[in-house]
Amino acid sequence: MSKLFIVPSPIGNLADITYRAVKVLEESELILAEDTRTSAVLLKHYNINKPLTPYHQHNEHKVLQHLLQQLQAGKTMALLTDAGTPGVSDPGFLLVRECIRAGVPVECLPGATAFVPALVVSGIPMNRFTFEGFLPLKKGRHTLLTALSQDERTIVFYESPQRLVKTLEDLIQYFGAARPCCVCRELSKMFEEHARGSLEEVHAHFKDKGVKGEIVVIVGGSSS
Repeated sequence: MSKLFIVPSPIGNLADITYRAVKVLEESELILAEDTRTSAVLLKHYNINKPLTPYHQHNEHKVLQHLLQQLQAGKTMALLTDAGTPGVSDPGFLLVRECIRAGVPVECLPGATAFVPALVVSGIPMNRFTFEGFLPLKKGRHTLLTALSQDERTIVFYESPQRLVKTLEDLIQYFGAARPCCVCRELSKMFEEHARGSLEEVHAHFKDKGVKGEIVVIVGGSSS
């Protein structure tokens, strides 16, 4: 029976995958991968030998109809991104939406995503939060940060290591230097780091050192 499975992949430690996810990958007829090289490492680790095809932000519109036709013809597929749950600041939404419109069953497995463990270990209130993913680089950045500066909920961002220091500077400008912050780096990996303090203190921590790895930024709401 045709079905699209959304399969979360480990955000770092290859052991952080569910038994069910491994079983689904083993039984899928085709695995869609954001980067086939990255997914090949995971599949090799678990001795899974299935066809891989690229599915990423640069080709998703081009291959969408072909994949949909295969699904409608009865094929079972699994969607993997490089790390975490597909569709969360990663490719996946477009294919899921079109499958739903076409009546193709879609099932998302529970599993790894970076912002949840980062939020939990931040020490910042998590009863109400907003997930913003990656900030706009230019257009819309000022408008969004101005609006978020008044938000009383905890705010979660993703950021690249190359832009982290500049983003912290922007957050200080819009939110104020005293706003509580936690930057989580390399979650689940050997050099996992949690830098906690005010925005000013966290910025000082990273300002003069090279930053590597996957980054999650947690900032307290305006009421904090």
